[in-house]
Amino acid sequence: MDRINLITLGVKDMSTAVDFYRKLGFEASLVGSEEALEIVFFRMKGSKLSLYPLEKLAEETGQPVPDGGFNGLTLAYNAKSESEVDQVLKTAGRIGGTVVKEAAPTDWGGYSGYFTDPDGHYWEVAYGADWEFDDNDMLII
Repeated sequence: MDRINLITLGVKDMSTAVDFYRKLGFEASLVGSEEALEIVFFRMKGSKLSLYPLEKLAEETGQPVPDGGFNGLTLAYNAKSESEVDQVLKTAGRIGGTVVKEAAPTDWGGYSGYFTDPDGHYWEVAYGADWEFDDNDMLII
């Protein structure tokens, strides 16, 4: 196993979550009607992101619905400049996310900050001066 094809986030309110990610620039493919969304897939370069009702996702995994807090998982968006990091964080905060760590220089020589989406999923927005990207804007590691 050497890839992640789909990352699914359990969300409490599908409409709020879809609106948030659309405003960040994600293009949605909806399953179900706008009023009764079953699952949402976002067309992206690289891995795909989906949203699924939290209670149904917990049921599917056989686990209780989590009660919030940091769960040790972060998603990342790799920017191409420090100003892009600042802009993404500003946009996320303006459209319903919460900036939990303002962007600042990092101990690894980059520039990074964090926000959470309306459901508390953590996103890092980071830039590294030496980073290179492939044709799909994916970070070459």
